[in-house]
Amino acid sequence: MMKCWIFVFNPLERYIENFKHIFDAWEAGGVRGIVVGRMFFIEDDGDRIPAFPQDPKAYADLGLAAPAEQPRNLEKERGLSAMLDDAAGRGWHIMVFDSGTTAHVQSLINRYPQVDGVIIDGPGENHYELAWHHGGELFELRDGERREFARLGFAIDRLERGMAHLRQRFHNLTPDLVRYWAPGGTLAGLNLFDINEDALYWLRARRERARRSWQRARADLDGVNRYVELGGIPRITTFSALTGQDYQQMPPYFDYIFPKHYYWHRGFDGMYGTIARWVQKFAEWNPALTEADCFLLVESLFGLRLPHVNSLLDMEMGFSAEFFAEVVYSETRRALEAIKDVDKTIFWVSTGRSPHAGDAMPARDLAGILKASAAAGAQRFLFHPDPDPSPSEWSVISGLCGAQWRQSRDGYWPPNAAKPDEYLRSQ
Repeated sequence: MMKCWIFVFNPLERYIENFKHIFDAWEAGGVRGIVVGRMFFIEDDGDRIPAFPQDPKAYADLGLAAPAEQPRNLEKERGLSAMLDDAAGRGWHIMVFDSGTTAHVQSLINRYPQVDGVIIDGPGENHYELAWHHGGELFELRDGERREFARLGFAIDRLERGMAHLRQRFHNLTPDLVRYWAPGGTLAGLNLFDINEDALYWLRARRERARRSWQRARADLDGVNRYVELGGIPRITTFSALTGQDYQQMPPYFDYIFPKHYYWHRGFDGMYGTIARWVQKFAEWNPALTEADCFLLVESLFGLRLPHVNSLLDMEMGFSAEFFAEVVYSETRRALEAIKDVDKTIFWVSTGRSPHAGDAMPARDLAGILKASAAAGAQRFLFHPDPDPSPSEWSVISGLCGAQWRQSRDGYWPPNAAKPDEYLRSQ
């Protein structure tokens, strides 16, 4: 059986109020770890306040001035601490979806010593969307990024030349270029996209920027007064060449790597939605290309062929069995072979709803992801609910990882899921 972790997702209050009942059911269903966060509470007036205070001594010990005190809710802090005590008593691994400076993390574990480690979302990630989407796009260099690349010793004018060269090429692709070069593999792709020395310099700089950020994060944690584990949630392998998140370089810095098994359509971060936006943008920039040409460009760039998908309309038909057996299996194998440590690799699984705003994937698709991952050699996954597992999702997870959940009037129901008798009474 696969081992499951679950993301205890905001608002934290709904778990704190009923954690023992929830954790009893999760334990029976095979849960063996939790990730908590983000670390804030939501007050009755809707304001967010930190779930832990910044410890002045942690800052003073480093010769730093502590930030100004912020409001606290001691009752909720005690409730969260009791919840973490319960999880630790079950032998569960406890990570927090939070990271930061040495003093910040020291403050966190001073308040919640039950915590084993912290997790960075998208560590070192560079933009990978061709269209401007979810706050960024591939061909841009923001002021903060420009300063960061300069600190790392990269020539900004050369980075900008590399981006400009590729941007221009991406706007000048013709059917004859695509149909001749795209099926020809890596060397042909260099000609198709006219990859020159400046473009390579830009791509390599992005990779090094990511690696240096991991190095800084590990150094920050090494300054804490006990060992704190570091987890990172990188984009899935297909996009890692653009994000700069080289899976082979990550293991020395991270105790746990959580590859994102995100496949939904629309919203943000899902594979289908991202590929659709690339196809649409190529078509917008190059009106002479057909949709088939644009899919061929995506395949040439990412090495990704979606089974039974030859048009954007095909993507509206959902996911075929071959998608899981081929694509999800391949993404899982690539991650495991690059990281070379199955115990360090925990696949971060979501089905596209909140907070990603994607087309929801049904329980059948969740089962497809998990079964394909297990067939490829994965032993653990984390489920990112919305913000709770649905009854059908929990049925799938518990059936694969522990005792199959059976719904009953007086038993566990995923939070916020109305029991049938409650629904009938509301009519």
